Formats: sequence, C-alpha cells, structure tokens
Amino acid sequence: MAKIQKIKGVADLFPEESARYAFMEQAAREVFTSYGYGELRIPILEKTELFCRSIGEETDVVQKEMYTFPDRKDRSLTMRPEATAGIVRAYVENKIHQPGKVSKYFTYGPMFRYERPQAGRMRQFHQIDAEIFGAAEPQADAEVLLMLSAFLGRIGLKKLSFELNSLGCPECRPKYNQALKDFLNSLDRSELCEDCQRRMDTNPLRVLDCKSKNCKALTQNAPTLPDHLCGECREHFDTVIALISEAGLEYTLNPRLVRGLDYYQRTAFEVTSGDIGAQTAVAGGGRYDGLVESLGGPKQVPAIGFACGMERLALLLDGTFEAENDFYVALADERAAQNALLFAEKLRNNGQKGEAAFSAKSMKAHLRYANKINARRCFIFGADEFENGTVTVKDMAEGGEQTTMPFDEYFK
Repeated sequence: MAKIQKIKGVADLFPEESARYAFMEQAAREVFTSYGYGELRIPILEKTELFCRSIGEETDVVQKEMYTFPDRKDRSLTMRPEATAGIVRAYVENKIHQPGKVSKYFTYGPMFRYERPQAGRMRQFHQIDAEIFGAAEPQADAEVLLMLSAFLGRIGLKKLSFELNSLGCPECRPKYNQALKDFLNSLDRSELCEDCQRRMDTNPLRVLDCKSKNCKALTQNAPTLPDHLCGECREHFDTVIALISEAGLEYTLNPRLVRGLDYYQRTAFEVTSGDIGAQTAVAGGGRYDGLVESLGGPKQVPAIGFACGMERLALLLDGTFEAENDFYVALADERAAQNALLFAEKLRNNGQKGEAAFSAKSMKAHLRYANKINARRCFIFGADEFENGTVTVKDMAEGGEQTTMPFDEYFK
C-alpha cells in the first residue's frame, strides 16, 4: 500500500523545531501582556466574504492565494490567510466597542495561503499578531512599534531594519492615487507585468508593491505618498517618528512601502532582514481606521496592529532549542522496572521533569541517551540497587559525582 505523504507546502514540526515556536509564543505572551494586551483566539475557518471585504477583491491574496471551498450547505468558507480580519470580525460581532475604550489583543496560530513554498514561506504558516482598537493618537502607533521592537529583541534578533511610511487617509489618498495614475498612464503599459497592468485600473497603489525588478525600475520616479499628505496625516506621522526616535528605535523612511492589503491607511511599517534570502520581511503592519466600519461595526473606530511570520523568525533564531531535563532514570535490570517507574513518578510529583527507561539496556546506552536529552542527573536501577533497595545517583556534568543511597532516602 502506498504511503500517504504530507501536502506540499506544509511541515511537520518535531520537538526540536516546535520548541522554537513555543519559545516565540512565550516571549510574545510575556512582552504583549506587559503592554496590557490580552490573548484572543479566533477561528481558522471564516466566511469568504470577510476576507474579500477586508483584504480587498483585487489583492493577490484574494485573487490567487486563498484556500476557499463550499461546505455541505454550499456556503463559501475560507481558511484564514491572515488574522486581522478575524479579530475585527470578533470585535464587531461581540460589540466590544464603547466610546473612549481602548481594546488590545494578541493571537498566534496557523494561516493558509497558496504560494510557492520556499525558505520562510509555506502554504500553512504561522503568525504572531497584535491589534489595538479605539486609539487614534500617534502615541498608539509609536507604542505598537516599540512593542514589536521589544518582542523581536526578547527573542534575540538584532540585525533588523524598520521601514516606515504614511499611506495617507481618505482625504488625501484619492489625490495621490490620481497623481500616481497619471504617472502610470504616461508609461508604456505593455512594459509592466500583467499584474501591474491590471492594478493600474483597480488599485494603482499596489503597483508600487510589485516585486518585479522591471516594474520597480519603470516606477522609480513615481510620485510618493509623503509628498501628498494632508496636514493632519503629516502631523500624525511626524509625531510617530519623533516618539520612536526619542525612544531610540532606529528606522528608515521608505516612500514606496504600501503593504499588500487594502485596509491600511496612515502609518505603515515593515521589519526586514537580509539573512533569510529573498523573503526579507519578518513582520509588518500599520493603521486601518476604516476596517471596523467596513465590516459592519461602528463608525470611526481607529485601529492599528502588526503580524510576525514565525517561519521567517525561526530562521533567524540562534542556537539550539533542545529540551533540558532534570533527570533520566536508567534501568539496568528488568527486575527493577517497577521501582524505576515509581521513582520517576515521585520525582515528577516533586516538580522535576524527565524520562524513565521502560526496558533494561547497557549503562553505556543509558548514559548516551541521558546526555542526548540534556538530563542533569541520571538515576540508576540495576541488579545491586534492586537487591539492596537503593538507587545510584550520577551527576551528568563532566566528571560528575556518583553516589548510592536507599531508595526512599532521596526524598527525605
């Protein structure tokens, strides 16, 4: 019978690798809760309309990348390609909004997009996500950026670049879109890639987000958003920049940074690394003040957030993440199997963690395995220990001591 293999673009994360993800999740929990964020767990499956309305019908995510299918009642469902839309849906559906109330949430888990698998990019991937609702002030933007920096620092990442831009608002964005459209219409349309030719008519801003070297070169002299900001957007962005500069966060301004999803406005940002090949972005986000209303919520609920790609972060983590254990119980005589198992259980009841052998092996094999699982001590149950009611304790440090004592005396 043929073996059943995993689907292309997904991964099995065994303990050595999943420990990296657990490490990032714990760091996120510690950092985000220190800023007043609470954990929100949202469904993996949502109605397809949620992502079409929030992300945008003309985005690559909706057009090409979503896993969408009809259920048994012919309702169109989609496996979430990102977390923000689901969090906003939960926020609106559960009527969280109250005038003057600020709500902060974080979540993490698997997302799904049909893309070409490569280093740091999978079809089932994982994100850490944080969102804040009800704060329109630039101080909220600055705090989100500083919290993201604190999280990345907590997991030991240093060689990163923060890139910022302002995408304007519904007041100034249309004027910029027209200026950009005029510029694009002055080009030879046929020289742009097929996606950009389509975007020129549906969402010209997305042309600036194209990864094609040719399209980048053709649009090198395109008008920039910062030059078309209204007074309020300019003041907002200048305040954000001043705050993070005062806090010591280094950044660069990138006038071509537009993000890939339609709901962003005003502050947009991306964190990149040059150490993971072509896929340089490890985190990104921005402000999306109109999204709550567009999904049926109250008007004028400001919001801002970010997401981190855990697969890409995992590529940047230094060192190994092998589990450390307090003990290993070695069984050298089958007659002592019961004593060995009960001794291990007593150790665990006393707050220690470790493993016990189920079958007798040579001491060389036991000690090799104790080293492999990074056990601090090895407790040996052999023929002498069985006959005398004792246990031998070996310190696994190099040149560690070895002592023998009565079985029950260890716990006194």
